[in-house]
Amino acid sequence: MVYIEHMSDPFDLGGAEPLPGEPAPPPYLSGLNGEQRAAVEATDGPLLVLAGAGTGKTRVLTSRLANILWSQKAWPSQVLAVTFTNKAAREMRERLETLLGGTVEGLWIGTFHAMAARILRRHAELVGLKSDFTILDTDDQIRLLKQLLSAANIDDKRWPARALSAVIDRWKNAGLSPQQIGQGHPLDNGFANGKAAELYAAYQQRLVELNAADFGDLLLHCLSIFAKYPDVLKDYQERFRYILVDEYQDTNVAQYLWLRLLAQSHHNICCVGDDDQSIYGWRGAEVGNILRFEKDFPGAAVVRLERNYRSTPHILGAASGVIAHNQGRLGKTLWTDTNEGEPVQVRAVWDGDAEARMVGDEVEALQSKGDTLDEMAVLVRASFQTRAFEERFITLGVPYRVIGGPRFYERREIRDALAYVRAVVSPADDLAFERIVNVPKRGLGDATMRTLHTTARASGVSLMAAAQVLCETDDLRAQARNALQRLLNDFARWRGLLSTMNHPELVEVILDESGYTSMWQQDKSADAPGRLENLKELIQALEEFENLSGFLEHVSLVMDNAANDDGDMVSLMTLHGAKGLEFDTVFLPGWEEELFPHQRALDEGGLAALEEERRLAYVGLTRARKRAIVSYAANRRIFDRWVNSAPSRFIEELPEDHIEREGETGLSATEWHDPGAAPAWLKPAHRGIREDRAPRWAARGQADHVFDEGDRIFHQKFGYGRILEMDGDKLYIAFEKAGDKTVLASFVEPAK
Repeated sequence: MVYIEHMSDPFDLGGAEPLPGEPAPPPYLSGLNGEQRAAVEATDGPLLVLAGAGTGKTRVLTSRLANILWSQKAWPSQVLAVTFTNKAAREMRERLETLLGGTVEGLWIGTFHAMAARILRRHAELVGLKSDFTILDTDDQIRLLKQLLSAANIDDKRWPARALSAVIDRWKNAGLSPQQIGQGHPLDNGFANGKAAELYAAYQQRLVELNAADFGDLLLHCLSIFAKYPDVLKDYQERFRYILVDEYQDTNVAQYLWLRLLAQSHHNICCVGDDDQSIYGWRGAEVGNILRFEKDFPGAAVVRLERNYRSTPHILGAASGVIAHNQGRLGKTLWTDTNEGEPVQVRAVWDGDAEARMVGDEVEALQSKGDTLDEMAVLVRASFQTRAFEERFITLGVPYRVIGGPRFYERREIRDALAYVRAVVSPADDLAFERIVNVPKRGLGDATMRTLHTTARASGVSLMAAAQVLCETDDLRAQARNALQRLLNDFARWRGLLSTMNHPELVEVILDESGYTSMWQQDKSADAPGRLENLKELIQALEEFENLSGFLEHVSLVMDNAANDDGDMVSLMTLHGAKGLEFDTVFLPGWEEELFPHQRALDEGGLAALEEERRLAYVGLTRARKRAIVSYAANRRIFDRWVNSAPSRFIEELPEDHIEREGETGLSATEWHDPGAAPAWLKPAHRGIREDRAPRWAARGQADHVFDEGDRIFHQKFGYGRILEMDGDKLYIAFEKAGDKTVLASFVEPAK
């Protein structure tokens, strides 16, 4: 084994000559503050390093690893260093080799999955696999689950394979094998009427037959081996004299159990993390893992890294003031000895458009003063929020990039929706028709498409025209022919509505009647709710244009503008995607109740979700080095309607000593949640609907009926409902079965 190349003594690392009578200090200790050095030098026994944002945790982790090797506490092969990303593992190795001045060989360093896979390949036969087992990617996993659903006669439209995959993933993240799952387990959400456990067992058996494992199996199989074969566990417990873990607050239950088992022999485990930055509960992370570290490892030392090297005192004070309201935390207070800098700006604006204009103006002003766009970021809570800023940056000619996802108009669900619109406006648009002809699935597979293309080329017509020809022949199977005819009838009907229905409502009808909206509503994957939000944002975007043709032209120009993504650019991303990054200037828009904290998260997770949302606020603020600008709108157009917005409760939690307010509109969060404190114009019956948003006048419907707010009406598609709000001929109606919708007065009639 070669430890450090090109050195006769593997622990003779060279370095500066010591002063007479004084040993040379190890290079890895240079420049460390007191707390950092304490964490580096406390090598024996369990250690928790609570590393606040910007306090140098990576340096501490790497220096600690260097200290273990430098002081000959262990050979590289006796150290396990676990990270969450390959990038973090590479960075740790590179820093380590820089500190030690040579190439380190034999070190166990990598992600949880990589290290678990390394162990599993050595003992694969103990779980029925061979050492050359295949690790399935997501697509292969979904394909296999679809086969199992089909074999069990389960409708994969009602119970999609992706939803089953999510259930199984939750179980594996929790360290639960099929043998530990009973029928009706709380994590299965009632999938397939309680058949998820049975399907999980069948899936695991099929994986063994295929000599395959998915990512969740890598840790789960290790846990199974450790439980059934104590001698194997003992070997690894003795092998790993030191264990180092990065981002411990993001570990799930399976990762937690894996680490605890491995650390039981020497107890030399060092976990570095920040309970205030645990923001991935939705994908299985358990903040409780870091909170109970001292109980799991009695006698553990705790070192708090609180000196921040990134942000100004005002930014740190604001972030600390917010996060202090969380109960589930170990507690620390960030500080810095840099100059105070600017207070955190809290901007109140009238609506979302004004917010986008404000951000655009600030970006241009900062750029004119010499700030680079690369050092500016807009961090949003939900991906649909990016559209307004993308549109504004395009109008101003400000280059931007979307990090962690595609630009708004490049997202799959938006492209699909636009394809439907293009096919309605232009029946000869073959690319659009081909994209959505079988989305959602209509039984129109590859064979049908080949016949369509052959007929279109032979006749010199569009695919849609060829489809009409084929519907009048026997060249297609009856099932495919009938499905194609129904789709063509839909397009003909939608095209007929182009001149009679306002275009935002028409697109909503198209997405509803085509089954596209329903497809995502039934999808149980984690990203489905976000896709539905994006579709609703698309409907809102349509209202800014006179017709569909104008909107489609605008989208084409936007896509052309986005073609060049090199050079100096503003970064646009979600708060979740911003963790680990930093910028001189950070814009934090949309700090409003229901949007941030996000209402869906609160509905699903209660107090625990609220605390995670607050940690998101903390993460957002601490991304800023020089300035942070928080904004909220008094009114926001969300999903087809204007709503009155209350400032986020997180704004009220910002310490006044560290912020500077500009503008004051709308309700406070206290008034929002206390109907008795709200102004008279805001009725509790439909909280959030502004009643003084626009002048009122009578709306005329079918047979020249005159409507007023509160009237009960009937709609041919949506059924009975009651008018909550009117804006000219647009009625905002609470339908008894279809929910809240905006429709034209000409499409409703008085209820009989």
